[in-house]
Amino acid sequence: MISVIVTTYNWPAALQLCLEALFIQTDNDFEIIIADDGSSTENLAINKFVCVPSCVTIKYIYHDDKGFRASAIRNKAVAQSSGEYLVFLDGDCIVRPDFVSRHRQLAVSGHFVPGNRVLISQDFTQQVLQNKLSLSHKDWQYFLGLRLKNKINRLLPLVKLPLGALRLIEPKKWQKAMTCNLAIWRNDFLRVNGFDELFEGWGYEDSDLVIRLIHAGVTRKEGRFAVPVLHLWHPQNDRSQHDSNYQRLLERLNQHDFIVAKKGISQYLGH
Repeated sequence: MISVIVTTYNWPAALQLCLEALFIQTDNDFEIIIADDGSSTENLAINKFVCVPSCVTIKYIYHDDKGFRASAIRNKAVAQSSGEYLVFLDGDCIVRPDFVSRHRQLAVSGHFVPGNRVLISQDFTQQVLQNKLSLSHKDWQYFLGLRLKNKINRLLPLVKLPLGALRLIEPKKWQKAMTCNLAIWRNDFLRVNGFDELFEGWGYEDSDLVIRLIHAGVTRKEGRFAVPVLHLWHPQNDRSQHDSNYQRLLERLNQHDFIVAKKGISQYLGH
């Protein structure tokens, strides 16, 4: 069983497109856990409505809006999940029909798998949302046309390549492993106590998680050229906590014995 953890906040239109892409996966042996970081009452109701057509088990985890607390809501979502394997996905990302099956193929004990993304331009994001365009099934020629018109930032992530052993050549690389597209074994996630909720506000909670996994002996298996996502444009998040979060991250980089989050998922597991 795979648990897909979908993080969202006050953007039902994007969440609907994200979920519709998950509803048409070729591999249906997964569950969806919505991690809502405090959407308004109105948006919460809409979000729950767009979950109704799900063809797989779906759970909705919510907490009140007290600022950017992605670490906390993801921990709470994982605590309510059932899967042995966790795939983290942002609710403003659209996946291809083979997204779950590809992540399953890449899953190997002792490794985490970061995928990559294609950024959609601001103008085209508005077109996608207004017209509810389904991008999941679009072919190579369609995306080539988008690239030529600068509606997406790059094309290469959509190429599927059997990289084999090349996926393992940077085992301790933590950069560009982001929770908009990241897979981790549940046992490994629990071993490091999940996300560290000391990281409040935008920035580096995902990097911290990956660094602690590496310190614990869990290494990187590259997911690029296998599991891309299409990332809708959105305004930049409040980055007022950037400097303090980055400083904490730098301090931990060389603390190789620092593995377990100080304030992590254990508080939600009931033991």
